[in-house]
Amino acid sequence: MPELPEVEVSRMGITPHLKGETIDRFTFRTAKLRWNIPQELKLLEGQVIRDISRRAKYLIIETDTGDAIVHLGMSGSLRVLDADFPATKHDHVDLKLSNGKVLRYNDPRRFGAWLWKASEESHKVLENMGPEPLTIEFSADYIAEKAKGKRVAVKQFIMDNKVVVGVGNIYANESLFSARVHPTRAAGKLTNKEWKLLVEEIKQVLDTAIKQGGTTLKDFAQADGKPGYFAQELQVYGKAGEACPSCGQEIEEQKIGQRNTFFCSNCQQ
Repeated sequence: MPELPEVEVSRMGITPHLKGETIDRFTFRTAKLRWNIPQELKLLEGQVIRDISRRAKYLIIETDTGDAIVHLGMSGSLRVLDADFPATKHDHVDLKLSNGKVLRYNDPRRFGAWLWKASEESHKVLENMGPEPLTIEFSADYIAEKAKGKRVAVKQFIMDNKVVVGVGNIYANESLFSARVHPTRAAGKLTNKEWKLLVEEIKQVLDTAIKQGGTTLKDFAQADGKPGYFAQELQVYGKAGEACPSCGQEIEEQKIGQRNTFFCSNCQQ
């Protein structure tokens, strides 16, 4: 599943091809992905793309009339191709540009989304979100205050988009290992010193993943078709039964909040 770094890499990959270009037309090969595809997106035809931004795991294609909001879901990907490049089975949405290129959305599982937002309006999928993890708003003081009295496992807490957006399963596992914090600990029990280190590690892990081009496991590749290489940097995720890279003890696996969680019970306290 594409997580924040993969979505950010997608944004970086498509922006040079789209920004400043005019939308010629949309082609929809299905009426529904996760939700129905709104026909209001056709209002963007003839509009110049001002920018492509990101909020959490949503990409926002901005124009003066309104915005297209894109979510990659479990298996979605975006490519910039020549407009006459043949569509394949799971190519569901084309955003054709007047320069002869097309932004093509492929999604085998169809859990992603294309949504419409008028320029003067908000959209419910973008509301009630916490700060972006790579901004100064996401700090140890902020999250320690949010965690006061919370008995939920710290791994679930940092994956809650109302607390901080975009810390998905892979990066939560890796950050907790780097910060030497056990994933089952109650969020409210972490000390300020532990929160400071964990926030630093979340930022570092996400930044490294973006620089590496995202993590390629099964579904993700960049806008130019090249895979990400952060998978080579993983320390614990997906490594149950292997030796901990720090102490050599066997890495354990446990379900926390219905998500596979990997940790070293010797290194993480």
